[in-house]
Amino acid sequence: MTTLPCTFVDVFTDVRFEGNGLAVVHDADGLDESLMLAFARETRLSETTFVQSATNNGADYRNRIFMMSGEVPFAGHPSLGTAVAVARARGEETARYVQQTHAGLQPIEVRKDGDAWIASMLQEPPEFGEEPPPDVVLAAVSLEPGEAHPELPAQVVATGVPQLLLPVNGLDALERIEPRYEFVNALLQPIGALTLYVFAIADDGEVRSRAFTATAEMGEDPATGSAAGPVCAYLNARLGWESVAIRQGVEMGRPSRLSARVVEDRVEVAGGVVPVIDGTLTL
Repeated sequence: MTTLPCTFVDVFTDVRFEGNGLAVVHDADGLDESLMLAFARETRLSETTFVQSATNNGADYRNRIFMMSGEVPFAGHPSLGTAVAVARARGEETARYVQQTHAGLQPIEVRKDGDAWIASMLQEPPEFGEEPPPDVVLAAVSLEPGEAHPELPAQVVATGVPQLLLPVNGLDALERIEPRYEFVNALLQPIGALTLYVFAIADDGEVRSRAFTATAEMGEDPATGSAAGPVCAYLNARLGWESVAIRQGVEMGRPSRLSARVVEDRVEVAGGVVPVIDGTLTL
């Protein structure tokens, strides 16, 4: 029998039981992929991570990120939440790490702030992909053609992993969304995207968003850090924005706040992290 330390945190929030939940398994060098996937399915969280020894020079640890459907190369809230879990395990209240993922090496900073933490990370340089027909993308979330943003097209953008971004014309459209997961999957699978990320720009300049994964089993995501970077890069390229504040997860009862800003050729994504559970995983 093997026991491994395990930490549960809520990410992109400073309130317990809001934001996006994450399970982090420490000292996971000895686990094979089948066990990692099995535990990810057991948690039923959008992602579960496994901290292993780094295999690349310059990295402090390796972060293996699993959805219930399998391993993904990179994700936002699992990166920030894992860094906080590592800092707590090492007894560090302020730390700078470089994590290793399949997408590359990402610098992350964390600091304790009362009972919560603040974490930020530099994502990969943005890559801008195809612009699919807006009517097809809108139909996947049961919206009409006229509800697309009149000036901002749908586009695939990556800052570590591709996301399909869909700007819509107003907050009302976000509230009327009804995902049709067979069509969402048909859009995401060929491009390897994690989510269909629908967003609107509010009158106060805040971005409001909803994110849908490929299957009904995975469902809606309450906070998508790996899409916050692409949204910031997209709005920088098209509107000249240097930073963005994003509110997500409201419709799910898991309100989340994400922030992102352009730093030279990359995007920094930041948010709060709240520890919830410390325990052990028995295998």
